[in-house]
Amino acid sequence: MRKYTPKDNVQKQSYYKDRFRTPDRLPKDPVEGDEVFAKDVEALKAAFDLKEAYIQRGQLVVVVDAAKNLEVIKFFKEKLAYNQLSEMSAIDFIAKCGGFEIFYQLLSMSKRKRARVKCFIKEGENIESVSSVYSSANWAEREMYDMFGIRVNNHPMLKRILLPDDWVGHPLRKTYPLQGDEFASWYEVDKIYGKEARDIIGPELRDAAYVDRYDTTRFARLGKEVGYGEEYKESDRPIAYQEENRPLLIDKFDPSKTKLADRER
Repeated sequence: MRKYTPKDNVQKQSYYKDRFRTPDRLPKDPVEGDEVFAKDVEALKAAFDLKEAYIQRGQLVVVVDAAKNLEVIKFFKEKLAYNQLSEMSAIDFIAKCGGFEIFYQLLSMSKRKRARVKCFIKEGENIESVSSVYSSANWAEREMYDMFGIRVNNHPMLKRILLPDDWVGHPLRKTYPLQGDEFASWYEVDKIYGKEARDIIGPELRDAAYVDRYDTTRFARLGKEVGYGEEYKESDRPIAYQEENRPLLIDKFDPSKTKLADRER
């Protein structure tokens, strides 16, 4: 687990910018190529100032002003018959653009068409809740707040939904460490046993792929259960990966020939 480092200005020190391949952009087709989408965009332009509108992989994409997000979403439902919000979330573009892209994925059952509404907010700016239009946005907006730290105005109960209320940081920001930071490594120990037990228990094991057959303290062992911290004793019941008289899982697999990989260094 990495040692504590100051979190000041961490987004400007973003380390991920050149580590991952940027996928090729999908082509943007003109909305005139689809009669239904063309009418939808015409109605939208009469009511709002669209920044961009195009078709991508068979669905309509419109980019709007973030300050008008609630009005646009309401227009899509009440005027354009997009009766379902199937997904909404955000994308971290802080290092590149200084903020977040927020998107709403809409579905019209009557038209059998999909549309995506996108807008952009700067880091620290808020976005208006659309849960009054689509009830499915309630939990999605809470998850966006939990994972990205984006505050949603006029949400009926804006609080974390996946992580504890006192969790530090937002895991879907690109600067959040993949296995958590020093706070994450001690959270369960501090909550359950208290900070005075840190030296006894040690930091939380956050490598989900690590398994130690002889571990009796980190809860990652295989085989017969033993008491916490007790010396491991080989069980009279060997580890089996295939139950008798069951559909075949592994053909002639011998556990005695397995090798436990070393921990990642």
